[in-house]
Amino acid sequence: MAFVTANWNPLGEAFYRKIELYEMGWNLKDGLRECLVAAAPYGGPISLLKGHNRRSPSDRPQLEIYSSSGLPLASFPWKSGVVKQLGWTVSDDLLCVQEDGTVLVYDLLGGFKRHFSMGNEVSQSQVLETKIFHSPYGTGVAILTGALRFTLATNIDDIKLRRLPEVPGLQGAPSCWAVLTQDRQSKVLVANGSHLFILDNTACTPVTPPGLSPQASSIVHMCVSFSYKYLALLTDSGHVWMGTSNLKEKLSEVDTKIKTPPKQMPSAVVMWDGLLIVVGECKETIQYHLDDDSILVPELDGVRIISGTHHELLQEVPGACEEIFKIASMAPGALLLEAHKEYEKESQKADEYLREIKEQSLLSEAVRQCVEAAGHEHEPETQKTLLRAASFGKCFLSNFPPEQFVSMCRDLRVLNAVRDYTVGIPLTHTQFKQMTVQVLIDRLVYRKLYPLAIEICRYLKTPEYQGVSRVLKHWACYKVQQKEESDEVIAKAVSVKLADAAGISYSEIATKAYESGRTELAIKLLEFEPRSGEQVPLLLKMKKSPLALSKAIESGDTDLGTYLFNQDDDHEELGNLYVKASYKDQVGITVLSSSFSSHFHDLNDRSAMKVQNIMVTPFPPMCGV
Repeated sequence: MAFVTANWNPLGEAFYRKIELYEMGWNLKDGLRECLVAAAPYGGPISLLKGHNRRSPSDRPQLEIYSSSGLPLASFPWKSGVVKQLGWTVSDDLLCVQEDGTVLVYDLLGGFKRHFSMGNEVSQSQVLETKIFHSPYGTGVAILTGALRFTLATNIDDIKLRRLPEVPGLQGAPSCWAVLTQDRQSKVLVANGSHLFILDNTACTPVTPPGLSPQASSIVHMCVSFSYKYLALLTDSGHVWMGTSNLKEKLSEVDTKIKTPPKQMPSAVVMWDGLLIVVGECKETIQYHLDDDSILVPELDGVRIISGTHHELLQEVPGACEEIFKIASMAPGALLLEAHKEYEKESQKADEYLREIKEQSLLSEAVRQCVEAAGHEHEPETQKTLLRAASFGKCFLSNFPPEQFVSMCRDLRVLNAVRDYTVGIPLTHTQFKQMTVQVLIDRLVYRKLYPLAIEICRYLKTPEYQGVSRVLKHWACYKVQQKEESDEVIAKAVSVKLADAAGISYSEIATKAYESGRTELAIKLLEFEPRSGEQVPLLLKMKKSPLALSKAIESGDTDLGTYLFNQDDDHEELGNLYVKASYKDQVGITVLSSSFSSHFHDLNDRSAMKVQNIMVTPFPPMCGV
């Protein structure tokens, strides 16, 4: 606890800290040098394309996917075209943008999902630069073509290509550009020398950042904040201008005294080779020296720094943590923490600290601060210390609501589980609350971490249809696609695992088996499906008409019989269905007659003759007619 503030650095009235998340598990011979790298937000996976500059067909690039802790998830040789950019979607799918404008989509385990094109114009003039961005509508792709025109797809799941207006006076690639979202519309901000333009669907509008240093002759780098609310511009004079993304308000301007273009600049963090500078609303900066080639990954509440050996989080120290741990702090949370320390020593000073808090009527606030600060800490021991202090303070309150304390304990247990090196999802509490439990469960399912997903669902008491049952359905759909085990073994495993699960459709699982070429397994799985209405359509799709007819008759559902009339290739079996049904129906002749007259023209001649012959044959005595 004494060293909580050891990695804090002041910047104006705030403090920044750099937290080590992992020592990376990968073994990269040359680090991140010569790699095309992309990391998903919210502690997501990392993709590397090694040797992407190689042009020799015999020396193919290698695409590798890792967890945030550097554990391998997938690896395969790249056999397609030249890749210009890698990026991740909001659902952890990997996008690979090629120079011909084709975008290939893979899941995080390297499975190919689909591809799409950014249009003929992009294909003809080739991709010069590209950016993958997230908007209120999903994941988008922005392309700058060789013809110096911008093409946007705001949502890759519903491709609608937009060709933006020309930038006046643009003779070559712009010095920098970025995608921003304003008024629920994605726009492009372009710098051409010292001139800035905003491109939307209809116009190219020149804009001027208020108060930009007159020493600047060119804007060399720009970045929009994670929330799209703020904008940072770096000029060739080394000044960083920061303001609102609508360019109506300047927040600050800082001279970095470095005039060379940076490698990256997410938000208020600028990185050059071996050096990282944090700029704030004051005139000061914080400098960090980097030993290895690194990439920066912007997050909701900080920036992740990934190198060949380490993974760190750089963030502003949250307010509750600053109040409690700042040297000589007299905040109620800090006093409560000291009171608990003295109590554990059996010292009477504990009573003195408590009395001081209670005299100011701040005990509830002290407990709240300790609980909140625990959520922002990554070390489990620090979390426990803060929560014990909060629990100690609660003992002296008669009406303190327990929900916040209980909820934080649960959240931290989940977060510590997914932050574990073997899982490698280093979420902060702020990110977790923004992401929601449902999305976290999806992420675990995508990684095939089914046991952990189920344990979390049970621990958080997630409704079964949203939690355990949904995870088990994903597991079963994955299980039936495996080729190593026999149909009998897989069918038994699925039936045992899903025996007590509510609301699971076996027909969906059987469909996955059928689509994977395992028809017999699909039939076995359908035996567990209690709803005939779910069995029959899939059986017909699998060309198992006799079995479908049998299931329809067993169900006693006349609607299923009607459904079979719509199957163009099942007319003979349809006749059999009505014959069999008529033996169970006291008005069988009426059923057969009406069926025959209504659908005579839809039946082939053979089926029609069969029905006619039966109609004139008396029913046997057992029919009771």
